[in-house]
Amino acid sequence: MNDQEKTPSHSSTGSILARNKAIVLDFIEQAVNRGNIDAASAHFGDAYIQHNPNIADGVDGFCSYVRQLRQTFPDVRGEVKRIVAEGDYVVVHMLAKRDAKEAGLAIVDIFRLAADKLVEHWEVRQPIAESDLHGNSMI
Repeated sequence: MNDQEKTPSHSSTGSILARNKAIVLDFIEQAVNRGNIDAASAHFGDAYIQHNPNIADGVDGFCSYVRQLRQTFPDVRGEVKRIVAEGDYVVVHMLAKRDAKEAGLAIVDIFRLAADKLVEHWEVRQPIAESDLHGNSMI
């Protein structure tokens, strides 16, 4: 096998990154926007490591969190503004609203994938606020 056969081509790497982004986008759509836990759960690997301190570790922890979120806020929505993929990681910058009237939260989710499955998640969130220093949006 020569070096060219060992190294994925740029186009195959691009298709892997595009596939990883599509998996994450479908996961967000199913889990957050539709509350379809079964469809969202199909994207999990055998193990799922959770770094959000408000969600229990593992698939069951995530499913429990989404059930409670959708029960408390049935109109919750997540609107992906940016998505970036590199290697096994997908980063999403999202506007999340529990109801249409609120300003919402700016959220950055980081997912790690293995074999086309979500296996790890980090999240940083903060309330949307107007800045007195500039007119730039958080989203």
